[in-house]
Amino acid sequence: MTGTEPHLLVVDDDARLRNLLHRFLSEQGFRVSAAADAATARQAMQSMAFDLLVLDVMMPGESGLELAEGLRRSGHEVPILMLTAAGAPDDRIAGFEHGADDYLAKPFDPRELALRIRTILRRVAPPIPASQPLAPVQLGPHWFDPERGELRGQHGTHRLTGGEAALLVALSRRAGEVLTREEIAAALGTPDAGERAIDVQVTRLRRKIEPDPREPRFLQTVRHRGYVLRPGT
Repeated sequence: MTGTEPHLLVVDDDARLRNLLHRFLSEQGFRVSAAADAATARQAMQSMAFDLLVLDVMMPGESGLELAEGLRRSGHEVPILMLTAAGAPDDRIAGFEHGADDYLAKPFDPRELALRIRTILRRVAPPIPASQPLAPVQLGPHWFDPERGELRGQHGTHRLTGGEAALLVALSRRAGEVLTREEIAAALGTPDAGERAIDVQVTRLRRKIEPDPREPRFLQTVRHRGYVLRPGT
């Protein structure tokens, strides 16, 4: 390894699965650290920087959902991929509501996990073709820079998760146009995310760009069609 590989933290109380994922993801070219519970994960994050967390939902003590929510509340924008034996749509929505960027139900093919990790990492800083640069977008007192994936305001840069930045880039590319939920999911590289998952991502983003998220001015819902970004002062 060269030291520039993405550094992952795998958090799972199942020692067999934890070791399997450590070995497999290392073979896939990632730097991998592992933790058996949320407390150990928090300690690791205090001393090391991670590019992505692979986080099990069901753990003794603090659950993966609680850990994800706590990290988001404290300002951590590190991407999170949730792993859980619960595959029902409501469980997936709960993962997104607590700050996850993606969700994979057990049992899963490790190759799909590696693919999803790479997809998330690519959209953390979405590439903008040089031939089609996007100018910063004004959203009231905020300015969003699509090339950097940064939201700036009067008091500096606001934290966006990788998923939130990718969503705002996708909407900025087609500002003023209505995008269906399917088009948004495809642009985010999560075509199987489902409509409610997209709605959750939109709700999270509105909390950061709207003066009143309950009456959105910039990221508006178009009934029975999808969403549209309307930049403005």
